[in-house]
Amino acid sequence: QVQLVESGGGLVQPGGSLRLSCAASGNIFRTHVMGWSRQGPGKQRELVASITSGGITNYADSMEGRFTISRDNAKNTVYLQMNSLKPEDTAVYYCNAVRTRAGWAYWGQGTQVTVSS
Repeated sequence: QVQLVESGGGLVQPGGSLRLSCAASGNIFRTHVMGWSRQGPGKQRELVASITSGGITNYADSMEGRFTISRDNAKNTVYLQMNSLKPEDTAVYYCNAVRTRAGWAYWGQGTQVTVSS
C-alpha cells in the first residue's frame, strides 16, 4: 500500500541546481520519517538526508550546506533541493520512508541525477 514516486532528476552542469520531489501514498507520510538515499556508479548506497514528521532534519556531512530536505504534509510530498552540484553527486537518488534499525522500510524506483560539463 506504500508507494513512493520520485521526479525532478536530470542532467546539470557542475555548480548547478536541481530540486527532486517525492510523492508518497499509503497513509504513512504524516507519522513517519522520510528521506533520500543515493547510489553512484561503483559506490555503496548512502544516506543523503532525512526529515522527521516534526521537521527535524539530518544530513550526510558531504551534503550539509549544499542540500536541503523539506516536506509538505498537506501535499504528502518530500523535496530535496540540491545546490552547488559536483560531478561526484552523480547517482540514482531514491526516496525513502519509515526508518527502522535495519534501514529504510520503503524505497522508490529512483531518479537519475547526472552532473557533468
